[in-house]
Amino acid sequence: MWRIFRPDALTVLENPVVRKSLARYFSVMENEKPAKFMIAKLIPADFELDTPLEKLWHLHDKLTVIFREIEREIDSGEKSLEDMPYPEKSYLDLKIEISKRILSNCHFCVRRCGVNRLSGQLGFCKCGNKITVSSIFEHIGEEPELVPSGTIFTMGCTIRCKHCQNWTISQWLEQGEVYTPEELAKEVEGLRRSGCRNVNLVGGEPTPWLAHWLETFKYVKVNVPIVWNSNSYYSIETAKLLAGFVDIYLLDFKYGPGDCADRISEAPKYWDICTFNHLMAKNYGELIIRVLVLPNHLKCCTEHILKWIAENLGVETRVNIMFQYRPEWRAYEIPELRRRLTRDEIEEAIRLARSVGLKNFII
Repeated sequence: MWRIFRPDALTVLENPVVRKSLARYFSVMENEKPAKFMIAKLIPADFELDTPLEKLWHLHDKLTVIFREIEREIDSGEKSLEDMPYPEKSYLDLKIEISKRILSNCHFCVRRCGVNRLSGQLGFCKCGNKITVSSIFEHIGEEPELVPSGTIFTMGCTIRCKHCQNWTISQWLEQGEVYTPEELAKEVEGLRRSGCRNVNLVGGEPTPWLAHWLETFKYVKVNVPIVWNSNSYYSIETAKLLAGFVDIYLLDFKYGPGDCADRISEAPKYWDICTFNHLMAKNYGELIIRVLVLPNHLKCCTEHILKWIAENLGVETRVNIMFQYRPEWRAYEIPELRRRLTRDEIEEAIRLARSVGLKNFII
């Protein structure tokens, strides 16, 4: 059915610019190469459950370097997964252990609430210790190279966009359904076997649930690219744990360097955090960037964002310039957000993308 409604999801397979920018993703999607999490499972990690966190991080840094070399050898055909025995503890197990430690002093996002989620405390995102899911389905509304995308929407969010279109999920207006990692792993496998090109971790925001996602993929037995669909407002510790786990970083780039992020989304220092995480994503995986154009924010936000992408990530970076903004939730509190985009604003955003030389953007 998706082939009828999304013919671009077929034609994109023949687009050389897209295939070049997302080359490894296409190889994993087509089962020519293993997803990163499958490699991470086979890299030995020598640690004990009582090893101090500082030493765990030191080991993690060393294994991240080793991971990249082994990934290169596998991709070049010098090594295969079949040549690698299952270790007693792996690089993925190490990530799981570190992430569980973080749950007791939560700092997956840059707010660093420090709450002990293991004992029932809740921070800004209101996420506890049991991953709570809003919906699981085959999504045909994503970027063409992702469709059909096996999306898993989790509850809660690390920022509070007044115009949020998923506000019933991000703000816990829905109850959601609790899953165990083993149950989620079966859902992931079912999505892949049904024909989904990837598993898309989204919300809300996936960041608060990183520990649970890492553990989920310990039980996943099928080869499937992981898409990390995030607002980009996560901590350096999260960025390090995502390295060697995520195949595609599907990252929002919401605001420019001014105060718009704080005023609209309660996200101070968003520009610095967002740019850092985009650079990390570029270094450790492949990247699709979403830029939602907001009314009256072309000069303060869109122009700065597109220029930074071109200059720091390259003009062939895959960028989705999005024009579907509509006033939702509490958007009426921000005067300029009470309306939709004008035709002039849409055309200006396209002109800006062309003026900075972007060659791989869609609208």
